[in-house]
Amino acid sequence: MKIQQFEDKHLSHYSYAILSECESQIILIDPSRNPKVYEAYAAENKAAIIAVIETHPHADFVSSHLEFHQRHNAKIYAHSLTGASYPFERFDEGAVINLGKITLSSLHTPGHSPDSICIVLHHNGREEAVFTGDTLFVGDCGRPDLREDAGNQKAKREELAGKLFHSLRDKLMRLPDHVTVYPAHGAGTLCGKGLSTANSSTIGAEKAGNWSLNEPDKPAFIRTLIADQPFIPKYFGYDVELNRSGAPAFEEAIKKVSVLAQEDRNSRTVISSNDRNDLIIIDTRPETEFKKGFLPGSVNIQEGNKFETWLGSIVNPGERYYLAAADNEKLLAMISRTASIGYESFIASAFISKGGSQTMDAPDLELLTSNPDHFTIVDVRNTGEVKAQPIFAHAIHIPLAELRERTTEIPTNKPIMVHCAGGYRSAAASSILYIALGTQTRIYDLGEAIAQFK
Repeated sequence: MKIQQFEDKHLSHYSYAILSECESQIILIDPSRNPKVYEAYAAENKAAIIAVIETHPHADFVSSHLEFHQRHNAKIYAHSLTGASYPFERFDEGAVINLGKITLSSLHTPGHSPDSICIVLHHNGREEAVFTGDTLFVGDCGRPDLREDAGNQKAKREELAGKLFHSLRDKLMRLPDHVTVYPAHGAGTLCGKGLSTANSSTIGAEKAGNWSLNEPDKPAFIRTLIADQPFIPKYFGYDVELNRSGAPAFEEAIKKVSVLAQEDRNSRTVISSNDRNDLIIIDTRPETEFKKGFLPGSVNIQEGNKFETWLGSIVNPGERYYLAAADNEKLLAMISRTASIGYESFIASAFISKGGSQTMDAPDLELLTSNPDHFTIVDVRNTGEVKAQPIFAHAIHIPLAELRERTTEIPTNKPIMVHCAGGYRSAAASSILYIALGTQTRIYDLGEAIAQFK
């Protein structure tokens, strides 16, 4: 038996392949959108992928479960409460899958979602591992507030938090201490708030160090769990529904994206024309290159580790947009990354950007230091960050995820200085404000220089 963990660093997502060497067969758990890595693993081990288990309809990434069913005839297993519209086998409490010397059994563990399950692996009759999805993380547990407006089974956060209290204690804590814990996410995910950087643990270690297993009082657990959860990106509800229905095959979806040829001399005219229906351009170039020259209507979401998160937080599900990158290789890579959250279908066209007529000047740091009141300062960090570390006394606080909808709250009688915690978010925020307010006042991005003011 082999357990292979796969990591999507951009979404802090872990998925798994369980290989029965004696049967030369593989079962996948919570696979990401691109099937290639799993198919390569199967080919390397000369094994067939026979099944996919979904611990729940994921909110933060798109799964390839339907593609594996269509292309490999793999069975899909999910809890009946999922209400999936794709063909699946019920994997409710007590159901088992046998694979050679391996037995996989389902635990219904509602809390993160009403339909969440955990999967216990027995090898040669001994409990060895548990795949906990978004129910139990290393150092934390899943957030309970993502299904109030998404999925066929909706529930209030307080109700789900109470169910999670019992799922952790009545199901997972009863497993032997030696059982390895394999979660669906690590540090950096928005599906929890205090995850460890470790990619696995044991039930015993989590009993000793995980706060969610050590709070004996249910009301206190609910209060602690609900408090200070991170923001919910706009795309989360969309992904829940897409995963409930099943996403189109990855390569086919990518091929449908319209890519303007580099040699097309009309590409800039097409993108810049007045008849483009006010679609924004997501320009993924580094902010230093972006500020030297960009096209009207451009938002600078750089190709960093959190590109998918901010794309899905700034652009609404169903909203058409253009996608730009510095060269062809990067453009194809960014199209693939949009597909990991199901946003490839919203791309009006993708193209290679060689800059544009609009520019953004560097900020005057001496003036900001000596006279911060000369500027309207906009802080686009999240609420928890602002509470923990205020930087400018009279800054207007609007989190980046809300900025496009709240630009009218910002006065334009002074130049606007935008900052975040390190420069990545302020690059996007300053470009958003340039579109909305750039004709009324000057827009500056403090960028990495924020470090001087902390």
